[in-house]
Amino acid sequence: MSAEASAARATGLGATPSPVSLPPCPDPDGSRGGRGLLGSKYVKLNVSGSLHYTTVQTLSKEDSLLRNICTGDTEATIDPEGWVVLDRCGRHFGLVLNFLRDGSVPLPEDSGELEEVLKEAQYYRVQGLVQHCQNAMQKQKDVYEGVCRIPMITSAKEEQKMIATCRKPVVKLQNNRGNNKYSYTSNSDDNLLKNIELFDKLGLRFNGRVLFVKDVLGDEICCWSFYGEGRKIAEVCCTSIVYATEKKQTKVEFPEARIFEETLNILIYETGGRGSGSSGLALLDPRGPGLSPGAGQSEEEGGSGGGGDRRVRRIHVRRHIMHDERSGGQQTVYKD
Repeated sequence: MSAEASAARATGLGATPSPVSLPPCPDPDGSRGGRGLLGSKYVKLNVSGSLHYTTVQTLSKEDSLLRNICTGDTEATIDPEGWVVLDRCGRHFGLVLNFLRDGSVPLPEDSGELEEVLKEAQYYRVQGLVQHCQNAMQKQKDVYEGVCRIPMITSAKEEQKMIATCRKPVVKLQNNRGNNKYSYTSNSDDNLLKNIELFDKLGLRFNGRVLFVKDVLGDEICCWSFYGEGRKIAEVCCTSIVYATEKKQTKVEFPEARIFEETLNILIYETGGRGSGSSGLALLDPRGPGLSPGAGQSEEEGGSGGGGDRRVRRIHVRRHIMHDERSGGQQTVYKD
């Protein structure tokens, strides 16, 4: 190929980019003894649309594919505007360049992204970055992470987004012991702890199938909510206001069987499950055989025009005359 033809290709007179061996670069004395880009100072790189401008010195710091492109040992594709075109994802190429510049670079904490960086480093044969990624991945393996995680709700907006986007059934326990203007009955603290303990046990038992979330900022002292397909299916309120020795007190109950039953009921809302909505109403009937007498009452909410599958079952436990655990006196229970 003549010098004029080489100059025409380098200045972009060709119709389309094509793989070429980079032309020899002139030596300082004017001869053409050099090869590749070593006679240039700057390099323009187009990595699948991600544009980078760097120096030959940076690309030549390690014995890598990028150095071979600079020396001409590896063919490169150059477009009419002089950009060296690399057919790779450009998302992490800036990180590769920064490693060549500085010798070290912060790596992403996400294991998936870290694996992507490792693959790019292996492709460009930047061995220092490959080793850096492998060390970071080994550290992640050495750090033990629990398999069961229960998120804490920090705001109502976060709760709505979490429930709306989750593809699993959701169980939320709202417990805020400080949100009470009356004293508690004698067994209320024990029952509150039992509710929390049951929540933890259910979270372990149904881990991976149901998302369990905890809310300690809400208005309820102890209340369970069950969600399927982004909407509330049932609610079990464990608190009530009672009279004892002529003063009001807050009573916390522990309806273990009812809570467990509602947790089993929402399993029909699993993705790919047996069914949902009206097809599963038979299993969602609070008056089914699994409900023991006196365990609670349910209140259906929502108009009949919306269909039975759009109602929320609100269960308030033991809405009847009870006796004070301490003195044996009669208590009157008031509905919320």
